[in-house]
Amino acid sequence: MSELKLTQDKMKTYRSVKKGAFKTAADLSRFGTAQNHANEILAANVNELIKRVCLLEDQQLQNSEIMKKLASELSAFKAELDRLKLTAKLNTNAIDRLNNAINLAKGEEK
Repeated sequence: MSELKLTQDKMKTYRSVKKGAFKTAADLSRFGTAQNHANEILAANVNELIKRVCLLEDQQLQNSEIMKKLASELSAFKAELDRLKLTAKLNTNAIDRLNNAINLAKGEEK
């Protein structure tokens, strides 16, 4: 990947030593070769970025699925906890009523 790293120097595709409006065929040939090389580097970098984005999208989908499962389990846990609290409260009330009934049967008042 280090050879595919974009630099300003690699992106300069035209380097002519001649001044003026008319360029020789050799200058144009060098320009074309340099431009093709720059395009290959750009294409490789774009393809690498596309792969990274696809990987991130896949990871995001996996994370979303995990979060949905966690939310479902948390909801089930909360429902179970509420049921246990209610059961404990009902059991405590039942014990109190039975205790009161026993005390009344013995002739004791609360």
